Amino acid sequence: MTACTLAQKDCIPCKGGVPPLQADAIATLLEQLGHGWAVVAGHHLERTYTFKNFLEALAFTNRIGAIAEAQQHHPDIELGWGRAKVLIWTHKIDGLTESDFILAAKLDTAL
Repeated sequence: MTACTLAQKDCIPCKGGVPPLQADAIATLLEQLGHGWAVVAGHHLERTYTFKNFLEALAFTNRIGAIAEAQQHHPDIELGWGRAKVLIWTHKIDGLTESDFILAAKLDTAL
């Protein structure tokens, strides 16, 4: 499975009660994402996108906001001059699910 394949899937809302992904599953899914994504402390995905100026970063933030809303899976976004830092995890289980990787792949398509 490639990032393109992940991007073609849809996020599945988590109702809780499931364990977060373990290290082996996380590593397998991370390999399928595009360059720049990292798993932090086995807890969340993180990537900082860089742009030429604030307006490009803002436009990107709006594009990924629309994707997140359509998927009903919302990342934390830190917007600054020439950058947008994205953090993704499943809040209901305080860890990672496959949907987090799907959303990450979809966000990369907004570049």
